[in-house]
Amino acid sequence: MNKQIAISQTTTDNEFNLRNKHFLKLDDFTPQEISFLLDMATELKAAKYAGKEVQHLQGKQIALIFEKDSTRTRSAFEVAAFDQGAHVTYIGSSGSHIGTKETMKDTARVLGRMYDGIEYRGSEQTQVEELARYAGVPVWNGLTNEAHPTQALADLLTMQEHTHKPLEAVSCCFLGDVGHNVGDSLMIGAAKMGMDLRLAGPKQCWPQEVRLEQARAVARETGGRITLTEDAKAAVKGCDFLYTDVWVSMGESPDLWGERIKLMLPYQVNSTLMALTGNPYTKFMHCLPALHNTDTKLGKEIYETYGLEALEVTDEVFESDASIVFDQAENRLHTIKAVLAATLGDDGYENRYHSRRQYAPRAGSSALYSVPRGV
Repeated sequence: MNKQIAISQTTTDNEFNLRNKHFLKLDDFTPQEISFLLDMATELKAAKYAGKEVQHLQGKQIALIFEKDSTRTRSAFEVAAFDQGAHVTYIGSSGSHIGTKETMKDTARVLGRMYDGIEYRGSEQTQVEELARYAGVPVWNGLTNEAHPTQALADLLTMQEHTHKPLEAVSCCFLGDVGHNVGDSLMIGAAKMGMDLRLAGPKQCWPQEVRLEQARAVARETGGRITLTEDAKAAVKGCDFLYTDVWVSMGESPDLWGERIKLMLPYQVNSTLMALTGNPYTKFMHCLPALHNTDTKLGKEIYETYGLEALEVTDEVFESDASIVFDQAENRLHTIKAVLAATLGDDGYENRYHSRRQYAPRAGSSALYSVPRGV
């Protein structure tokens, strides 16, 4: 585990190097690179559990820019950086001049002089892309309205852990607001890995046609399949995983709740829908936070206004043995750590691998860590 090798100074056509590569969206990564990051995350997770983690970011300075609130993403980036020996500066929405007194271009050129890597979480994908264009150091997307690539990477690792199947044999149904950032990044990630992904939601919330075609073009190359439907009952049949997200996302108007509830209620993940898979080993996933009961302020307001005790998932399913949402949340840490170490590590942590024809995740790479698996 944590084998370190010297990195040669040249590459061949069948090699890749993630050093100094930005992590802005999964579109920018090959299936081989994604497989490598998943394998690396598995090794880092095993090493952490065994108390044998090797630090690859000692002395590195990392800036975390959060223009949107966060629990899991911030925690995962901070713990991942600390575990790997880096120092972190948190810059919140009120802690910078970005967009008010200073352009992103100028901010990037300043922070790039002070930090070795920068994470950004905000509204516009164009902002994180401009940051990457001018910073001169690796930039990682912690979430934008268009993409949530670190979530998708954790989703893939979680599915990999909870089935004996290779990802290209896995079927997953994402239900509800399928066109938003989580669904978009999952769609691209699933296409890259050759998966059978079904997107079940109302047409008003489907992905843009151009994005759908981009994903399907990738799927045609990898042997994957992207299916779009309004029929939740048909979509879930035989699925290994059912996945959903909140119906009104961060930054959207609270006034949308009434409209979205009418649209989305047929896509609620409940015991009936789980049973319709016909697969007793189907697992439930959610990127969190979830409105599965009335124990939160928003949950109470939804109940008082609409008479619903749960929205996108019932408490019964959320708390069931089929639910792997907290494994999924934990994997944000391990996959983000892999991204940081692969793109910023400077001590030869296997950043270069041959292509998938010569490279596959090593058998037994999770030997120090075992998880319960379905079939």
